[in-house]
Amino acid sequence: MADGAPGGPVLRLFVRLVRRPLLPAVRLWRRNIQLRVVAATLLMSLAVVLSLGFVVIAQVSKGLLDAKEEAAQSQAAGGFAVAQEKANTPSTVDGPDATDNKVGRDASTWMNSLVKQLASGGQTAFEVVALGAGPGGQSEGQPGGPTVSGVKGARASGNVDPTASVPPRLRREVNHATGTFKTFSQIKYTAGAGDKAPEPALVVGKRLTDINGDPYDLYYLFPLTQEEESLNLIKVTIATAGVFVVVLLGAIAWLVVRQVVTPVRMAAGIAERLSAGRLQERMKVTGEDDIARLGEAFNKMAQNLQLKIQQLEDLSRMQRRFVSDVSHELRTPLTTVRMAADVIHDARVDFDPITARSAELLAGQLDRFESLLADLLEISRFDAGAAALEAEPIDLREVVRRVIDGAEPLAEHKGTRIRVLGDTQPVIAEADSRRVERVLRNLVVNAVEHGEGRDVVVRLASAGGAVAVAVRDYGVGLKPGEATRVFNRFWRADPARARTTGGTGLGLSIAVEDARLHGGWLQAWGEPGGGSQFRLTLPRTADEPLRGSPIPLEPEDSRANRARAAADAAGAVTPPQAPPAPGRPDRSPIPPRSAVAGALPVPADPTALPGNGSRVVARPADQAADRAAADQAADRAPADRAGAADQAAAQEDGAGGR
Repeated sequence: MADGAPGGPVLRLFVRLVRRPLLPAVRLWRRNIQLRVVAATLLMSLAVVLSLGFVVIAQVSKGLLDAKEEAAQSQAAGGFAVAQEKANTPSTVDGPDATDNKVGRDASTWMNSLVKQLASGGQTAFEVVALGAGPGGQSEGQPGGPTVSGVKGARASGNVDPTASVPPRLRREVNHATGTFKTFSQIKYTAGAGDKAPEPALVVGKRLTDINGDPYDLYYLFPLTQEEESLNLIKVTIATAGVFVVVLLGAIAWLVVRQVVTPVRMAAGIAERLSAGRLQERMKVTGEDDIARLGEAFNKMAQNLQLKIQQLEDLSRMQRRFVSDVSHELRTPLTTVRMAADVIHDARVDFDPITARSAELLAGQLDRFESLLADLLEISRFDAGAAALEAEPIDLREVVRRVIDGAEPLAEHKGTRIRVLGDTQPVIAEADSRRVERVLRNLVVNAVEHGEGRDVVVRLASAGGAVAVAVRDYGVGLKPGEATRVFNRFWRADPARARTTGGTGLGLSIAVEDARLHGGWLQAWGEPGGGSQFRLTLPRTADEPLRGSPIPLEPEDSRANRARAAADAAGAVTPPQAPPAPGRPDRSPIPPRSAVAGALPVPADPTALPGNGSRVVARPADQAADRAAADQAADRAPADRAGAADQAAAQEDGAGGR
């Protein structure tokens, strides 16, 4: 039915009203295997009982009718023989019974006497009906007039309606053929019998001759009341037994399935608790059957899993402790080496060029070493769950300005211009200013380093309960699949190259942990040769969950979006534009501010992206490995501590991967 049809909304409303009360039952049916098994058992049992009942009733009914027919034919044959014998042997007695000769010659009187005599031997086991030859129950000729035959009208015993009780089809068979015929019909009674209801009966008839030699039809009517009562009793018995059998089978199925399903449900519940971290849960095992062996195997699996997890936690704790101890222990010798290196670096003007260059490289690598130690200590705090958030209302515009001021020297060296959009209105959020500044500094410096001299655009937006900062560059971009791996620790786009430039390789992994600590997201997008965009989304208030971001993750000036826009404008699909030529700044138009400051778009599933919004909470040190195992975060190398010595090394050794 079309939506515009008059009955469309009414039909949909009716369907919803019908489906609503059925949804709980459908949900229960889909989730409860015990209910399905018991219901299937009941249905199959009912089908078997019905089939068996029909077969038994049919066989019993056939047996009763066959026995009734055999007895009725035998009894009717004897009655037919007696009637014909009386017709062939008239009375010849003298004396007081001489009048019998006259009576015997009166066919009507003789017929009445015959019907009474034959019916008297039945004792309600049968009734006798005599009909004149012909379809009307009397002799051929006009009704009430003279007849050819001596028998006129119909006679019956027991107030039986003779013409209504004998079917016309049987009368035609008897009138047109010789022999005995039978059929099933109903015995109907006259008004003289009161309100006696019709009874099913077996009717047996035959053509005979009276005392004058004229033909007439004699019928025996055998009631089937007793057989019908017996059959009804059998039906009631079978139905009652069938109901009990179905109920009993349903109860048996419920008990049997319950013995199997209950341990499975227990195993499912314990598995859920195991997945929630309650590794000490075990199944209760009783007996030695298959279910007991299943429970023992499940408990053994849970125990081995607990041991393995405990070993991994101990190993992870030892590794974290080792990294933390090494980082702390390296601070003392590093301080001494730093002091000596500063002395050498300050006196490099008195050295020959090679020694002076070595002093500069030594100072630069020591800066890098110090940054690596600081990042390792920060990662250790995140892994141990000891990171604390000092949130307060801040204006992200001020944080962005401080980050850009710090990155200006590097941007001037790279020939990059940093532009800011969306800073006309305050962008307020409850956040830790130090951590947010560290995240944005990492993103901006990475964008400048990998932007190949093209513009870097920093966009701010606020909508609903979220604020966002996106950093867009037009450099080498990211290959498919690298948008999530870029947050891995020490990840590089080209593993074959040594890390001679950039930061420590932990910048983006620390940044994504800072985002999680705020309950926010840090996500990446990129395309080869088309640049990349990193988006930081934070809730306005510390306790508010994120439902979306005011800035789309894929920028509007991406190849796919520009191709779609061109196709919409031209009315046809056009191929994507080629990437800008290397070495030439891409002055692609920046989307208007209204495009990013509107309502929250429908976000991608944040659980499938790095920085899924789960907060970092305080936890024991032995549970810190759970966070590390669940992290999909990766790393993009920061360059916030790159000095003049690093830039010189970059020109000599070539640019490294992210």
